[in-house]
Amino acid sequence: MKIKIVIRVLGLLGIIISLTMLWPLGWSIASQGTDTFAFIESITIGLIIGLALFFLGRTKKGYQELRVREAFAVVTLSWILASIIGALPFYLSGMVPSYTDAFFEAMSGFTTTGATILQEIESQQRGLLFWRSLTHWLGGMGIIVLGLAILPFIGVGGMQLFKAEVPGPIPEKLTPRIQQTAMLLWIVYVIISAAETVALMLCGMDLFDSLTHTFGTMATGGFSPRNLSVGAYNSPAIEWVITFFMFLAGANFVLHYMALKGKLKCYLKDEEFRFYLIGTLIFGFIISGLLLTQGGYTSVSKAIRDSFFQVVSILTTTGYGTANFDIWPHATRFILLLLMFIGGSSGSTGGGIKQVRIQIIGKRILIEIKRLLHPQQVQRIRFNGKVLKDDTVSSVTAFFILYMGIFVVGTISIMITTGLDLETGLSSVAATLGNIGPGLGKVGSIENYGHINMIGKWQLSFFMLLGRLELFSVIMLFVPGTWKQ
Repeated sequence: MKIKIVIRVLGLLGIIISLTMLWPLGWSIASQGTDTFAFIESITIGLIIGLALFFLGRTKKGYQELRVREAFAVVTLSWILASIIGALPFYLSGMVPSYTDAFFEAMSGFTTTGATILQEIESQQRGLLFWRSLTHWLGGMGIIVLGLAILPFIGVGGMQLFKAEVPGPIPEKLTPRIQQTAMLLWIVYVIISAAETVALMLCGMDLFDSLTHTFGTMATGGFSPRNLSVGAYNSPAIEWVITFFMFLAGANFVLHYMALKGKLKCYLKDEEFRFYLIGTLIFGFIISGLLLTQGGYTSVSKAIRDSFFQVVSILTTTGYGTANFDIWPHATRFILLLLMFIGGSSGSTGGGIKQVRIQIIGKRILIEIKRLLHPQQVQRIRFNGKVLKDDTVSSVTAFFILYMGIFVVGTISIMITTGLDLETGLSSVAATLGNIGPGLGKVGSIENYGHINMIGKWQLSFFMLLGRLELFSVIMLFVPGTWKQ
């Protein structure tokens, strides 16, 4: 492995993360907060770390394309470095009692998980709350995708980085040049984010709340500056706006790019999007019916609004809440637990297994059934009219098996090291591995992760990283051959 290239790219990304703290620093100064000095210290420390790594990784060689091994190392280590630097404001300001808690909060932010250790949120400084939500927005489209546009200036190519970082089994390029693709994806991300911010302000939110909720929505993260999340506003208009943009964030951003170019039919032509839309409608109406018949709801509009908000929030792995679903009927909670595993679309900011993988696995099962009836007939899996390669199907199957294996082992480990009950243990691992945030039981919609011990928080932080980088990028670092020259 070319270690110096890895170090140099990490240094650049460390500098980028540190400089993004200037935005919350501005909010801190404007609001005369007590967190101003913590941000100045954090920016200084972060720049020192970033510059040290950048110059340590200097090489006399010219332009170099990162190989697969270097790409996996950069992608995984960049999220760890971002969380190390991003945790500094939380810790230095005294917002959290320990660096473990600060790292957990930062990792939860950058991986767009939305799990928090904070019990009282509204009393925190505005600069810190803004940074907390901004980590979502930066991690949503991807730190690597942001850095890709800059890498050529330091003599590094990034095609393998794009493949390693972009979620989903089939990364899509919008243009032949990967840097241009990265820039276009970020432009689409910014445009839709601006549209949501304006929409929320028209619904009565102030600029600060509109921006922070937009960051959490578009990144499918879920951090809110309110203790009761979106439910604190008690506004149907705000809830429907956020539901709509959560749904957009859970769809493939390549489709949004095509739609902005006037090709609106691209959504319904896309097999994954149709599956995503139909699934959302089915689960939304099923839970609406259960709430009206078993959940004590008397208003049809309220039942539909709460059910669709929560279905979209969980399915896209955002984690916002408008109701305490821990007191909903058992059947609805079981459905929500299942939705935690499915997740958003490939190429979206959502986590989970991904819609396309569920589709491919379902098609694989159907083909195996057909082979029992027609052993001589050749059956191939098609997706969006194209025959999928066998290695793509095998990769999806391996991912699913590995994901479920990590979930089972992780649940056992968490229950042993923390003493959590089965419901809380299961859902805490499902919620962090799927980058969702709130789970069930003691980590439910109105609870937090602050009561979990230090060992448990480090384990859950690791699950967040695994989920955000879709397992293989992280696991590759534990393979000895990765580090050989």
